[in-house]
Parts: sequence; C-alpha cells; structure tokens
Amino acid sequence: MSSPTTDALRVGELRPSQLLHTYGIGAVTDLPNLSTMVMGLDEWDQVRARPLIEDRLLAAVRRRLGGQVTALRTPPHLPENPADPYGDWTRTGVPVGLFPRWLRCSRERCNQLAPASSGLFQLRPNLYRPEKTKYIHTNCGGPGKGQPTALPARFLVACKNGHMDDFPWVYFVHSGGAPCDSPTLSLTESGTTGEAANVYVRCTCGVVRSMADAIGQAGERNLPACRGHHPHLGTFVTGGCPEHARTMVLGATNSWFASQLKVFSIPRAEEPLAQAVKEHWSLLSPLAAVPADAAKMLLPTQACWPELEQYGTDAVWAAVVGEARTAAGEQNDEDEEFDLITPEWRAFTHPRDHTLPDFTTVRERRVPDGTADWLDSVVLVHRLREVSALTGFTRIEAPEWLPDEEVRTLSGAPLSRNDPTWVPCAELRGEGVFLALKEQQLAEWEGRERVLAREEVLKSAHRDWCIARGVEPRWPGIRYVLLHTLAHVLIRQFALECGYGASGIAERIYARSSADPMSGILLYTAAPDSEGTLGGLVSLGRGDRLGPAIAQALEEARLCSSDPMCAEHDPRVHARLHGAACHACLFAAETSCERGNHYLDRALLVETLSDDKCSFRP
Repeated sequence: MSSPTTDALRVGELRPSQLLHTYGIGAVTDLPNLSTMVMGLDEWDQVRARPLIEDRLLAAVRRRLGGQVTALRTPPHLPENPADPYGDWTRTGVPVGLFPRWLRCSRERCNQLAPASSGLFQLRPNLYRPEKTKYIHTNCGGPGKGQPTALPARFLVACKNGHMDDFPWVYFVHSGGAPCDSPTLSLTESGTTGEAANVYVRCTCGVVRSMADAIGQAGERNLPACRGHHPHLGTFVTGGCPEHARTMVLGATNSWFASQLKVFSIPRAEEPLAQAVKEHWSLLSPLAAVPADAAKMLLPTQACWPELEQYGTDAVWAAVVGEARTAAGEQNDEDEEFDLITPEWRAFTHPRDHTLPDFTTVRERRVPDGTADWLDSVVLVHRLREVSALTGFTRIEAPEWLPDEEVRTLSGAPLSRNDPTWVPCAELRGEGVFLALKEQQLAEWEGRERVLAREEVLKSAHRDWCIARGVEPRWPGIRYVLLHTLAHVLIRQFALECGYGASGIAERIYARSSADPMSGILLYTAAPDSEGTLGGLVSLGRGDRLGPAIAQALEEARLCSSDPMCAEHDPRVHARLHGAACHACLFAAETSCERGNHYLDRALLVETLSDDKCSFRP
C-alpha cells in the first residue's frame, strides 16, 4: 500500500461550495489542530478541475478580470470509490499552506511561542484520520508525559488592501526597539474571559506586554507598517503597503469576504437538444466547419458527448448545423451580453412553461386570494441551476454592495500571481418561487409625495455612507428597497413553513424603473447535490398556501419587538443604508441576502408605528 508523501499531506475536507463562500483562496481554514490558508490558483492542479459551461457567467467574469480568462472550473475533486484509499490520489485536492506560521505549545506550564520553522515543533501526520494531523512540541514534557500539541497563534495582522501576515511578536513585545539576544517568547492568559487585555506576550529578557496594546487605535501606533504580504501567493508588494496593519483574531469573520458573480442557467431554446447544443457551443462550434461524415465521427470525442449521446449522432449533428446558421446571422448586443439580470427576468416572466433539465417552471393560473390588486404572477420553479464564480476577495471590509455589482470592477486581493486564465466556480441545483408585481400599481406608488420624501431621506444617508468609504454613490432606487424588504419578510415566513432554515433560502431581486421595467423577486434554495432539493419551497408557492403565508408575513412586519426604536430609526444619523429594519424584524443571514442587509425599510412595505403614509400595502 502506498502512502502520500510528507510534502503533500491530506489534512482535511471541504465541500466545493465552501471554497467559494467560506474558505476560498486566501481564506484561513480552521482545522481541529491546524490552521491553514488556501493557496492561489498558481498552485492548483487542473487535472481534476472539471470545466463548467456557462457562457453568460464567463462573459461577466472576463469583463471583470480581463479577456485572459477562458474557462470556469470546479475545484479539484477526489474519486468517489478509490481502489487504494491511501494512494497517490490523496495528494490531489485544493492546496493549502500552514498559516499562521507561529505556533504555541498547549502545555499550561510552557506556552512557548515560536515559528514552525524554528525546529521546536514537529509535524505529526495521521494517514487514517487526516483531520487529526498536528504539530507537537518535541522538547516539552518529562518522563511518562506525552508531547503536547502545538496550536496556531491566536492573532494575525491584516489590512484593507487584502494583505495578511503573521503577528509581529518580537517587534511588539519589545515595543519596536532592538530585540534581546535569542529572544524566547511565550503567550499566556490570565482569567477566564479570553479578552485581549488578559493575554500577555512574555520574553525571556523580562519584558511583558498585554495584547490590549495591539487592538484598535493603539494597535495602529504599536504595530509596524503593513508589508503588503499575500500569503496565498507568497508575494510582497514592492515598497510595502500604505494601509495600517490591524490586529485580527484567528477565525474572525472579517478576515475574508468573497467577491463573486452568480447566474442562473436559463433557456436558450425550447427543445432540450437545442438547449444542450447552445450550452456547449464553445466546444461544438469548431465541428461546424468540418465535413458532415468526419464531424459525426468526432462528436463522441467531445467532452460534452455524455450529455448529448441520448439524442443520437444524426440529431446532434443537425442541431449543430442549425445553431451554426443561427450564430452566423446574429448580431449580439455587447451590453446585453453582460447583463445578468434582464435575461433571467425574461425567462421567469415568459408566458410559456419551461421543461428543461436545469430550468423547469410552471406558471400558476391565478394569484392567491387577497393579492390580485398588486401581485401580477406567481411562477413555481421546480428546477433551477445556480453557477457562481470567485473573482477575488477582500479583508476587513466586505465588497461594497452597490448596484451594477455584476459588471463593476472591484478592488481586492488577486487569486493568482499573474492574470488568471480560469477561475473556480461551483454549481448548485434547487427550486424556488418567483413573484412578479404589477407594474402600474408599483409605478403609481413610486410617484406618491410621501414616498418621494422617504426616498430623499434614504438617499441622503446612502450618499453620506458612500462618501465615508470613498465610493461613488449609486442609489439603487426606491423600487429596489421595497422589493428587497418584501423578499426579507417572506424569507422569514417561508422558513417557518417550508422545512428549510432561513439561512438556506436566498433571494434574487429584479428591480428597474426604466423603459424596460422589472419588478419581481425570486426566493430559492439550492444544494450541491445533482438532484437538487426536496420540493418544500415549491409546494409553499401554490395558491392555497402562498396567500396565507404572504398575509401573515405582512402582518408580522408591521410591528417589531424593537419598536419604537426600530420604526423611528433615522438612517441619516449614522449614515446607514437601511431605514426601519433591524435583526429582530428584517435582517437575514449572509447566505440569504444579496446586499449584506442594506437597502431595507419596513415603512415602505407596511404601516409602522412612526409612518403610515408611504407603505405599499396599507
């Protein structure tokens, strides 16, 4: 039996979707005994990274990152039934490196603090339970005592430009002065609270310093300048970084924020074969110039053939020829190519039902009782496919949740040392409920005097918020705030009745007040399983259940347990991006909200304690 070499140890497992949402490139993954960082794309093995076809998403990624991106790929995966469970394949996966690189002995009377490269700690692999791999302090303990585990240091430093580094322990404990000869450090804690004021760094020369001096504004004065380090790339910014380094606790939620693009796979044709050919046109288009007999022989060699084989060679070739003629006569509008929202809106509002493998919709014949005056249509989405791509990440502060985020270039840390030629992506399959509001009623509501006055209050706070962060103010519109608020109240109510947790229900808002208006919301749930989800959300979308759910959701939104403070909240006081909204009434999980709980206001949807004049639903 072969075993993996020590230079490529398997130390744990992650789901593919986690590599985009939680533990992506540059993120610190906290294992039971180790702390590691996911390395950049330069270190990834593409052999097991399956290409994924989604042309609309690829076009948007290329616009954000540049034309050098030619492919979307899923993270490297392991075989389902390996013949040798400890063979060479175990070295295939997502590469990680030890980070932070400073370790602390876990023995209470030792607590020695040193880098892993100091030779004091030894890596102890565990081939049978890789997640138990750990470092041990080899020269600690006495006869009959086991060697204690060396745990990762609790603190790091990071900056807004996406850099991260080990905490400067020697510099900090000696207050930036010259260190003593051969300093030996320890990290001790007094009390049981775990707060920074009770954590001390000690040196054998006698100096002691509390970690409270490294937190907040005091930390900016007591820490050296940011070195511009990208541990996931192994690079430093030439000349350093102008931002101040900030102390961060290991595992802090603001240490990594993903910058993503996501789309739904929508129909390009009514027939399944034509749809499949369009989806894989980048692979099939070269065959259109080949003679028919030769092309039919080449078709089974294409990567997409397993999906097309069921239709037969002749039918597939006929579809390829037809698509080639169509493509030759089309003149694609560049703006339409990069618009991720409008094609989805048109697909959901199409009068005909769709029965494709990744997009199955059924339009309800009538809207629920009590909603006919404002709800235009309800569409049950039995099957949908969501594809998301990671384009970068930020630290300290999340990417700004502004309109046009789908095509706007975002600053942040890169995924590779050079311009990437591919980006990691993940696909989820699930179900949902789509609601479209009546345009006439919504337009009349937007023109009310009290609604316009409320919009000015929200826009003023939004402008101050953007100025404070140095970004261009781009107000999404009062229509978006209304639809976003409606989506959040329905998520809370749906979670009580459909069997899915609130954090498992996501939203997609379609809002535009132009010549081609949009006014709808999609509430959906999705899972990485190829079969999707179980149908609980779709069943709730049927008229006999949807009507009472909407009525109850609107009734619950009228009063918040934090009222009157919530209802009377003035967003201009502290430059907030929400009006009457808080954790007790509207805020949703990060996995649910597409705007980071911004642009919410109960006063626009229902009557509240402080405002009963601008609500869409009286």
